[in-house]
Amino acid sequence: MIGRAPATDAVDGPVTRPQLRECPGCGLFQVVPAMAPGLRCTCSRCGTILRITKIDPLSRHLALSFASAVLFAIVWLGMLMKVSTAGIERITYLDSGPLELVNRGLWPVAVAVAFTTAYAPLGKLLSTFYVLYGLKMERPPPRLRDVFLFSRRLNNWCMLEVLLVGVFVAFTKLGDLVTIELGPAVYALGVLTCVWLWAEVALDPQVVWEEIERTGQTHAPMPEPIMTWRDGAAGCEGCGLVCVPAETGEACPRCGTVVHGRKPGSVSRTWALVLAAIVLYIPANVYPVLTVIQLGAGQPSTILGGVEELIDSQMYPLAALVFFASILVPLFKLLGLAAMLGTVQLGRHGIDDHKAMHVRTALYHVVTWIGRWSMVDIFMESLLGALVQFGRAVTIEPGVGALAFCAVVFITIFAAESFDPRLMWDSAGFNPHRLPPDRAAAGARAASTA
Repeated sequence: MIGRAPATDAVDGPVTRPQLRECPGCGLFQVVPAMAPGLRCTCSRCGTILRITKIDPLSRHLALSFASAVLFAIVWLGMLMKVSTAGIERITYLDSGPLELVNRGLWPVAVAVAFTTAYAPLGKLLSTFYVLYGLKMERPPPRLRDVFLFSRRLNNWCMLEVLLVGVFVAFTKLGDLVTIELGPAVYALGVLTCVWLWAEVALDPQVVWEEIERTGQTHAPMPEPIMTWRDGAAGCEGCGLVCVPAETGEACPRCGTVVHGRKPGSVSRTWALVLAAIVLYIPANVYPVLTVIQLGAGQPSTILGGVEELIDSQMYPLAALVFFASILVPLFKLLGLAAMLGTVQLGRHGIDDHKAMHVRTALYHVVTWIGRWSMVDIFMESLLGALVQFGRAVTIEPGVGALAFCAVVFITIFAAESFDPRLMWDSAGFNPHRLPPDRAAAGARAASTA
């Protein structure tokens, strides 16, 4: 289905070439037609976005990435906050949080915080510069396809917008304990978050892959484009190219990713991760995540205890935010993944209607996107532990519950990435080419009457 992209008008400009795509949401093969800039193409069956064309996506993304790099340097080199109490001042930077976690023996949490707020964004910025600037050179540098693939895989682990919310929550909670002065890094982080998201919206990844094809830096010689489905065809999870592995080899000829009809071991791997997250979800909510010691007295606080303290302080919006991000989101992800896995294993051909499958696919996209926001609590605890270290006057110490909670967040993200939503449509009989021959005819009849 072709539609106009939000807040964008189609204009005269280069028109893309038609291409066959396999919908990553439902597995339907369909041709994405030639599109002018400013248009959006969605799957005709489940509504998953297949492509959004942009106006001059390479130059815009490169310029916005350069602006992001400047702001990123300010965020990590500038002062975050200056806090003071009882005549003692403490200046902190964003790397102070991970360092304090290491000092407290919570080095796995420190690695997680540093990776999602520093190393993943830095890796994405450097790889973006390498690819986009390299494509503008007369002699492009080598390995463009590998570097761009690396950049796209880092995208889900760059959590600058979550960090911004974590800084806001920490700032609000400190209001009654210490005197706070915001530094330039906080303001730079706010602008960086907006520019970063703008850069992502401005990019059309397919344009980059087409330019890499033009340079000849593909994994293997490119075969003739496939415009109609044929037996054995599959969409590449790395770049979206539809190819026939039996003809081109196991690897995608364009990006080199191993091509599978469906993610290998998707159901068993996702179940294992979900069960591991359920086990860890209990200590994450039972053990303390934070301890506030004021004038030598204090007691450990769990996630739910922290929400109750915010309610007692009449910080109702903040309490709702922490409760949603730290308790409801992980629970929603676990229940959602379990429901989708049950759909795959218990789905009956011809029973599930098209509307129900559409809702389940939308649920998958929500689960994939929302999990990162649970890191708000981890970022907040990291900042509070670094900011408030004033001896007997007032001290905040991260607790062991933060380790279990951080593990739950990461495991559920891996679980969502391991799950293949196309299996839900397969099990309901909507993809006859994925059924055994004796059941393909029945599945096709069910799909045609849905």
